[in-house]
Amino acid sequence: MPILKFLSNYHFSRYYKIGFLVWDIVLLNVAVILSFFFRYGDYNLVIVKGDKAVALLCNVFWIMLLLYKDSFRIVRTERIESILYRTIRLLMIHTAIIALFIATLNYDEVSRGRMIYFYFTFFVLLVGFRILFMKMLKYVRKQGYNFRRVLIVGANAKGERMNRILSKDLTYGYKILGFFDDEPDGTELKAPVLGQFADVEKYLDSHPVDEMYVALSIDKIEIIDQMTSLCERYMVRIRYVPDFQQYTKTNRVHVVFYGNGNIPVLMLRKEPLEINFNRIIKQVFDFCFSLLVIVLVFSWLFPILIILIKLNSKGPVFFVQDRSGRDNQSFPCFKFRTMYVNDEANSVQATKGDSRITKVGAFLRRTSMDEFPQFFNVLLGNMSVVGPRPHMLSHTEQYSELINNFLVRHYAKPGITGWAQVNGYRGETKELSDMEGRVEHDIWYIENWSFLLDIKIIWKTVMNIFQGEKNAF
Repeated sequence: MPILKFLSNYHFSRYYKIGFLVWDIVLLNVAVILSFFFRYGDYNLVIVKGDKAVALLCNVFWIMLLLYKDSFRIVRTERIESILYRTIRLLMIHTAIIALFIATLNYDEVSRGRMIYFYFTFFVLLVGFRILFMKMLKYVRKQGYNFRRVLIVGANAKGERMNRILSKDLTYGYKILGFFDDEPDGTELKAPVLGQFADVEKYLDSHPVDEMYVALSIDKIEIIDQMTSLCERYMVRIRYVPDFQQYTKTNRVHVVFYGNGNIPVLMLRKEPLEINFNRIIKQVFDFCFSLLVIVLVFSWLFPILIILIKLNSKGPVFFVQDRSGRDNQSFPCFKFRTMYVNDEANSVQATKGDSRITKVGAFLRRTSMDEFPQFFNVLLGNMSVVGPRPHMLSHTEQYSELINNFLVRHYAKPGITGWAQVNGYRGETKELSDMEGRVEHDIWYIENWSFLLDIKIIWKTVMNIFQGEKNAF
């Protein structure tokens, strides 16, 4: 297309941050105006002093949040979902800050209903614009414009993995020109080998190149230094693909920077819940959600269940058992008693058709109602609504000897439900592979936690209760 071809000659990416900033402020103020219309039915904006102050604060704090930690960062290979999540998180922070200011400054004349309309409208406008922008950008790149020409130094498995990532989707906007290496390791490559290390300079001298990815081991430091000098001379941006397997035996690592960003430190995995803000969000949600369940559900359901349990069998209503919690610290876990009183309750897990389970207990287990008292554990801070399920102390001791990374699941608070449970790993663990699958899902949850993931797990848990689960017994 002529227009796209013409525009491709200009580097608009240099200015997209300021463009984003200006456009977001426009959207924010449009949302302010529309919130008055939705709340009062017309555009006659008779704004009181408090409304003017809040509108100004909304603008100021949104600009501050956008400039904080490069919130407009857009990586070419980044999914739209992650960009939207970052935007939603900023909006939640903004909402909390403005609510705090309204309460602190006693702006009672500011309509809470209008503020709800404002944030809803701003959310729709923001998300709509983000999606539209990314779709347009992907379309332009798919047409062959706004792409970056890339060389990969290192014709090996690591270089080919980089090639596959960058070439996975045309909309990423990368064009892989080829590899350079003196001794390719025999890996099947999806791009041509253009020459040896000594040929790189000649190639840069005669071909336009935007980026170079160096996928060499650290023992080739002289070659790496040479490539760095060449890229500096020819204005090619260089990227290094480090061989983390020398340290961790895995490619799944997380890099953090210490000392004002001067020292990179490798971590085996990222843990979103180690970030204070994320942990506070989860704790506030746990408290509010558990309190709502206790007030709205327990007030009428508990008396019914207590009567049924007492009528069905002798013994206490609640079953309290020490289980493994965060940092492998034990805590008393509450459940409704679902078995006849027996001496093996603390050592032998329930099996299908277990004669120890009462009739009422079978119903409670099938519907997961036996776990309801654990909402009190959440209020006490021992558990979370969502997290790895807590195991008996004997099971923790047993499986930590059999599965190397078993105790990693204790980096987070245990939950009433979890990612493993909604993916079929609940109930009896007959084989070691059953527990290995549960641990794998629990660790994935710890590494990929988000507030939206918790909501998804809760929703799937509710659906599974109504639909029934074969492993619920």
